[in-house]
Amino acid sequence: MRILISACLLGAACRYDGQSKPHPLVRALAERHQLVPVCPEQLGGLPTPRTPSERRGDRVVTADGADVTEQYRRGAAETLALCRMLGCEAAVLKERSPSCGSGAIYDGTFTSALTDGWGAAAELLRENGIPVYGESRIQALLEK
Repeated sequence: MRILISACLLGAACRYDGQSKPHPLVRALAERHQLVPVCPEQLGGLPTPRTPSERRGDRVVTADGADVTEQYRRGAAETLALCRMLGCEAAVLKERSPSCGSGAIYDGTFTSALTDGWGAAAELLRENGIPVYGESRIQALLEK
């Protein structure tokens, strides 16, 4: 199966802080599936590093108050286009991210509080029938 995956989980330094979040089970996932790296925030035109952002309802704002909703929407649309073009059947995305978060995201207060919700790209993928998994579900994917 071809799976879209957050590039930071593969070790790419594309997170807001210029770091990566390599996941120890990604290698095993790559042995069973073809992985397609993606960073929706970069696809939306945001730099790395960048000011931290969180979702507030339908908007995405930075810690210093700038509205970056359009960049997140553009990144989500580009992620969906890439997913479709390459025939990806699922996505494994970075949890809690304003673009990739799956089921729980930071609540927009920049206090590390979580709320139920989806990142902009994860939400758009799901709305278009692409199953989205957070990195904590990689083990379950390996057991399928």
